[in-house]
Amino acid sequence: MQRYVCTVCGYIYDPAEGDPDNGIAPGTSFEDLPDDWVCPVCAVEKDMFEPEE
Repeated sequence: MQRYVCTVCGYIYDPAEGDPDNGIAPGTSFEDLPDDWVCPVCAVEKDMFEPEE
């Protein structure tokens, strides 16, 4: 699955790890994250993430 990077702080969302501190189970793709999910480091919205190259 594709990893995504926050363009503001550099946090990488890795679907294999999810975001368990915020209720996102491992195996959850970026596209399947809730619309109200925000970066756990800097709190920007999903539209500030880009696919990792």
